[in-house]
Amino acid sequence: MKHTFNSQPLYYQLVDFLKNQIENKLLAHDKLPSEREIEKRFGVSRTTVRLALQELESDGYVYRRHGKGTFVSELSKQTADLAGVYSFTEQMKKLGRKPQTHILAFEQVEADKQIAEALQTSLGKTVYKLKRLRLADDEPLMVETSYLPIRPFLSLTKKQLLQKPLYDVFSEDFEQKIRLADEEFYASIATKEDAEVLQIYSGSPVLHLSRLTYNMKNEVIEFTLSIARADQFHYKIRHVRN
Repeated sequence: MKHTFNSQPLYYQLVDFLKNQIENKLLAHDKLPSEREIEKRFGVSRTTVRLALQELESDGYVYRRHGKGTFVSELSKQTADLAGVYSFTEQMKKLGRKPQTHILAFEQVEADKQIAEALQTSLGKTVYKLKRLRLADDEPLMVETSYLPIRPFLSLTKKQLLQKPLYDVFSEDFEQKIRLADEEFYASIATKEDAEVLQIYSGSPVLHLSRLTYNMKNEVIEFTLSIARADQFHYKIRHVRN
């Protein structure tokens, strides 16, 4: 049965209708009808359907998986909070999700200008490079590339990184206690390479994060660049007026 819209522009009506369905009738990770099905059901053009889905994705209502379709996102109560937390593993456990990590690369590289400045070391200095894919309930959420100074972690091995979370390795194996972590982020769109790893469409909204982690001596022991799916993370901050 074809749905009949009122006199408002079709694009806005379709967005409002789908938002209402997502908020009141659908569950997280439910699959939406295909573009063709929506087009046929509502009597609108394919362009209108695509624009509506793009807006819903930008607003965090849906996410798309290449070759599989469009799905309802976790809404605000289930998305990860980027404020006040620096452990992906801990955050996923708080949300009742099963965290997983796939190590994509672990090697020693020469520090370029950006890495050297971040780790407060000299240009060309050898550092560890650790690239990981972070998942929750088998769903790819984030790609992290971390750079670590060699000296505090001389005996670091891939086996250690496979056995437990990175920050547990820091504290338990190398007595490197974390004092604080500074993090910055900005919004962007996924490149083709990142989209393939995260199983989203190229051009989907993502968050780029940069983190510096300090030990108790105020030394930088980690510089991490991350790319996170925008539909699975949110940021909040509290402003206090004195």
